[in-house]
Amino acid sequence: MSSSSSHTQTLSFLKRRFEERGIDPRKKLGQHFLIDLNLRDLLLRTARLGPDDVVLEVGTGTGSLTAPMAAVAAAVVTVEVDPQMFALAADVLDARANVDMLQADVLKNKNRIDPTVLEAVDRRLRAAPARCFKLVANLPYNIATPILGNLLALDVPPRTMTVTIQKELADRIVARPGTKDFGSLSIWIQSQCRAEIVRVMPPSVFWPRPKVDSAIVQIEVDDALRGRIADRRFFQDFIRALFFHRRKFLRSELVTLAKPRLGKPEVDQILAEHRLDGTVRAETLDVDTVLALAEAFRAASIA
Repeated sequence: MSSSSSHTQTLSFLKRRFEERGIDPRKKLGQHFLIDLNLRDLLLRTARLGPDDVVLEVGTGTGSLTAPMAAVAAAVVTVEVDPQMFALAADVLDARANVDMLQADVLKNKNRIDPTVLEAVDRRLRAAPARCFKLVANLPYNIATPILGNLLALDVPPRTMTVTIQKELADRIVARPGTKDFGSLSIWIQSQCRAEIVRVMPPSVFWPRPKVDSAIVQIEVDDALRGRIADRRFFQDFIRALFFHRRKFLRSELVTLAKPRLGKPEVDQILAEHRLDGTVRAETLDVDTVLALAEAFRAASIA
């Protein structure tokens, strides 16, 4: 198959290719293929790829997104867990010297990216001094949250993450304090990045159709924001615990998560120093306040 065929991921193309290979999309793997080429091109334009970029793609699919990225980027590391899809994409991508195809689960576990994937990205980054790490992907719905969260936990995360995800998740990423969608993921991303919803997409632009709307989201790491976090692992654990019971009052939640390192008097002192009412809920606090609170608890815990 010629490489140009990878650029024609229409519904008829997919059905024909899948029938030829005896492939059925596996919804349990979150497989929903983008069949609107205008939206695929919008995703690519939003990513602003150039000759110094090393792209990580999660979910190779048919290679419809991989091939045009490889045409402009320094390298693409693309990961596909489904062996049938991996073989299908290999028809298009095997001949491309700047594409590393990995048949693997990108997640080592829910809190860690597979080191094999990161090593492949690192090899491509080290090939030239000016290279830049980016994530561009039509993310499988069932792993989108841990992918974004774990990549941002890396010492060297992607500079940008341009992805299609469920709109529900996109709403959580950009949510403001006091709204139903605001939570630990909102704070984790907004504390380190600038994020925006580029386009909301209806189910009809995918095949098989999902039951929910999707969105193209652009997330860009901001070094000034990221530099405010003294210990990212502590901060990530802190906000996860803070929102574990999101309807509990702030003081009650903090007393629980501080055990056994800090007692109630120490918690009350920290709340007083930050002029916080212990009867408010965590979902009402803005990102800067949560950052300050987390740092106060970290410092008190190691004092």
